[in-house]
Amino acid sequence: MNKAAWIFPGQASQYVGMASDLHSDFQQAREHFNRAEDVLGFDLKEICFNGPNQVLVQTRYTQPAIFVHSCILDSILKEKGLKKDFVAGHSLGEYSALVSSGALNFESALEAVKYRSQFMQEACDENKGTMAAVMGMELEEVQQVLEKVEGATSANYNSPGQVAISGEVEAVQKASEALLSAGAKRVIPLRVGGAYHSALMEPAREKMERVLENLNFSRFSVPVIANVSAEAVTDEDTMRQMLSRQITSPVLWYPSLRKMVELGVNTFIEVGPGKVLQGLVKRSFPPVGDEPLSEEKLRALGVDRSEDLEALEQSLGK
Repeated sequence: MNKAAWIFPGQASQYVGMASDLHSDFQQAREHFNRAEDVLGFDLKEICFNGPNQVLVQTRYTQPAIFVHSCILDSILKEKGLKKDFVAGHSLGEYSALVSSGALNFESALEAVKYRSQFMQEACDENKGTMAAVMGMELEEVQQVLEKVEGATSANYNSPGQVAISGEVEAVQKASEALLSAGAKRVIPLRVGGAYHSALMEPAREKMERVLENLNFSRFSVPVIANVSAEAVTDEDTMRQMLSRQITSPVLWYPSLRKMVELGVNTFIEVGPGKVLQGLVKRSFPPVGDEPLSEEKLRALGVDRSEDLEALEQSLGK
């Protein structure tokens, strides 16, 4: 079956100048930035367009910037009549996916993102932590090693042989050495502001629970593949639980991609800044012979800038 999934990026996909061309070319973009300023209380487009980078990379700006950029593109794709069967978002991107699915409206989701970024930054400031990327080991192998290292946990399962770990600084260093000894090809320290998707984010999760309790959901037009379970979700009670648990639990991105393929998806469209998720699809389903991707014959496409929209329509035969 030929089905499409729209996938939405998370933190680290930002760049100075993001969405500036969309703002120039599309009324929807200008309206989204105006609505965002009302919710956030500051001029987000100024930071997106002009930075500087040391400001844009701060969590309180990064998360709203990526969310708004993705939602602008989502609204343009919908206006062009493009359809999808599933949505998923990487960490922060799950909120963009929920807007795309119709489960949340833009303002409510952005307000939740505002609090999420604030609470996560506070948790980072209170509990210093870090992350590292483990190459050449699968999730189960990494978890076996981490069972013997207190204070470190798996954080993201992004693609085969690529797992991120998170936790206290000394624990991540100790875990990195243990993983290399256990057969990891490489362990690369990540330049991040904190130990995301670990127990050190528990203060943020507790505060976010209260925000999520008051979040008003509507009917899901398509299922959301949840980060925490890699399963399709179409009800608000389950989604609230997923959004809460997501803050301290691993992002099961590769299992989520596999689930969508099992459900008949053969076209993935990354909606938002950068090409990180397209790269993960390609690494998860590598080429075989002359096929663009593996035996599933998948396509990994994306839209970020204005020029990408026409290219996408051509790729889809629109």
